Amino acid sequence: MNGIGAILPALLFLGIAGAARVPPSSGWVSLFNGKDLTGWKNNGAEKWVVEQGTILCESAANKYGYLTTEKTYRDFNLRLKFKGEAAGNSGVFLHSRITGSNPEHGPDIEGIQVEVDPSVGKHTGGLYESGGRGWVKMPTAEGEQALKPGEWNDLEVSVQGAHIVTRLNGVTIVDFTDEAPKFADGVIGLQIHTGGGVRMRWKDIFIQEK
Repeated sequence: MNGIGAILPALLFLGIAGAARVPPSSGWVSLFNGKDLTGWKNNGAEKWVVEQGTILCESAANKYGYLTTEKTYRDFNLRLKFKGEAAGNSGVFLHSRITGSNPEHGPDIEGIQVEVDPSVGKHTGGLYESGGRGWVKMPTAEGEQALKPGEWNDLEVSVQGAHIVTRLNGVTIVDFTDEAPKFADGVIGLQIHTGGGVRMRWKDIFIQEK
């Protein structure tokens, strides 16, 4: 086999192996470089580390913890993968901001949260407003069954003004227009829920601003 013939299969293999970390199409930007937490801020005393190309969040002080983007976003599409490795839920925050800190439960946050839980039927993909109304939109019956426990799950979120759509593993979970949005922009955040036992991994985090 000549030199070119030997190189092409290797390049093809590398292309397939690295495909998950390539932005889905033009206009997409990676929020996580797979090496460190550049572009993110740790809020609280919980554990956020980069391990094997993933972000691992794990309970340490058994309080709320948030890893938030340094940049704020308004209208966007967001794609990421998550995998729950232990009991205890998590979430992805949109149009959010850290508003203070409480010694009993950790940082205070306000904004819309896309629920992420390691168990089926626990409303993953539903929308919850922290620091406000609580649940604003629950998943459809089909959406409640879309989670793959213990596996990597694909979460997509579309935000256009007050209109939010979430999809989990290709299934539409909520399609919601907020009649009383609290914020029009804010940071994107990953959550560790209080109570201990949380162990969640995240990877392939991409954003496309509109």
